[in-house]
Amino acid sequence: MDYIKTSLYEEHNKLGAKIIPFAGYLMPVSYSGGLAKEYSDVRNKVGVFDVSHMGQLSVMGSEAKNFLNYITVNNVDKIKDGGAQYSMFCNDNGKVIDDIIIYRNNEESFFIIVNASNIEKDYNWLLKNNINNVKIKNLSSQYSILAVQGPLSRKLLVKYLEVDLTKMAFYTFNTFKLFNQDVIISRTGYTGELGYEIIGNHSAIKQIWKILMDNDLNPCGLAVRDILRIEMKYCLYGNDLSDDINPIQAGLNWTIDLSKKNFLGKKCIEQEIKNPSRRLVCFKMLERSIPRKDYEVYLNDTLIGIVSSGTFSIGLNNGIGLAFIDAKYIKSKTIDIKIRNKFYRASLIKPPFINNYSLHS
Repeated sequence: MDYIKTSLYEEHNKLGAKIIPFAGYLMPVSYSGGLAKEYSDVRNKVGVFDVSHMGQLSVMGSEAKNFLNYITVNNVDKIKDGGAQYSMFCNDNGKVIDDIIIYRNNEESFFIIVNASNIEKDYNWLLKNNINNVKIKNLSSQYSILAVQGPLSRKLLVKYLEVDLTKMAFYTFNTFKLFNQDVIISRTGYTGELGYEIIGNHSAIKQIWKILMDNDLNPCGLAVRDILRIEMKYCLYGNDLSDDINPIQAGLNWTIDLSKKNFLGKKCIEQEIKNPSRRLVCFKMLERSIPRKDYEVYLNDTLIGIVSSGTFSIGLNNGIGLAFIDAKYIKSKTIDIKIRNKFYRASLIKPPFINNYSLHS
C-alpha cells in the first residue's frame, strides 16, 4: 500500500519521530523525548500535533444548511457564523458513519472536518444523499492541520503568531492573514485542554510549524493523543464509534436534536432510547493491569461486553478504559476484564477520568 505523507513528514523525521502507518497516512506516533514528556507538555504547558491526516469537505449553496440538517444528527441552525459544532453522519439504521465537526462560514457555506479513515466514505455519502443546489467538494489534499493544545496554548500562539485569540470562545473560529495566506484558527481539540487547531495550505502550516518548533514548543504524536482523549472519554472512530454503533449507545445523546422533523437515522436512534441495548461505560482498573481494545468484560462469570478503548493513564498512573456493556448492567459498581485468560477487577466511574484540565480556560 502506498501511504500518504503529510506536508510535515520530513520535519517529523528530523525530530526523531517514530512513524507508523495510520488511516492510510504515515504519522508520528511518538518522539524521542518519550510519552511521559509529551503528556506533561499538553497537560501542563503546550504540545503541538500534526493532524493533517484529517479530511476537509466543503458544502455550499442555498440549500446547504437544510442539507446538513438532514444528513447530520445535531442541529445546524444552532451554529452562528464563525461557529463550529460536533455532530455525526448516521446511516438509515442510526449507526455512525463518522463523527465530525461542522464549521459555518455563513448560511450557504460550511466546511467539515472528518476522520482520516472515512474521507472517501463520507464524501461519497454526501454525494449519494445530495439535494439540488448543494456543491460538495473534497478539499482534503489541499490543506494541513496543526493542533496546539495545553493551558499555555493561547498565550504562546498570541505571542509567536501575533494573532488575537483573547476573545475566541470555545467552538468558534476565525480567519487570519499569515504569510500572505488565509489561515483558519479554531478553538477546538481532542485533549481536554485549552487548545486550538490551525488549518491552512501546506506552505503556511510548514512555516507555522517552524516558528513553533524554533520557540521550543514540543511536538506530540498519536500515542499520547490516544491517552489524552481516553482520559476525557472522547470517542475514537473505529473503537468507540463505527457503522455498527448507535450514538445513543456511545453516550452521545447530547449531540442529537430529536426536535428536528427528520434526519437520517432518527427513527432507529429513537428506538435505541426507548429500548436500550448496550451502553459505553468508563472503568478504572483496581489491579495492576492495562486493558486493551477487544478484551472481554465479565460480571459474576457472565460475559456482558467488550472493551472498545484502553490504555495506561499517565496522569492517574493506572489502567483505564471504555467498554460497551449490556445496558441492564450499567449500574454495576465493578466489572472484571479478561486479560490473557486471567480476570482483573475494575470499577465503573463517571467521566472524565481526570478532574483538572484547562478546556474552558
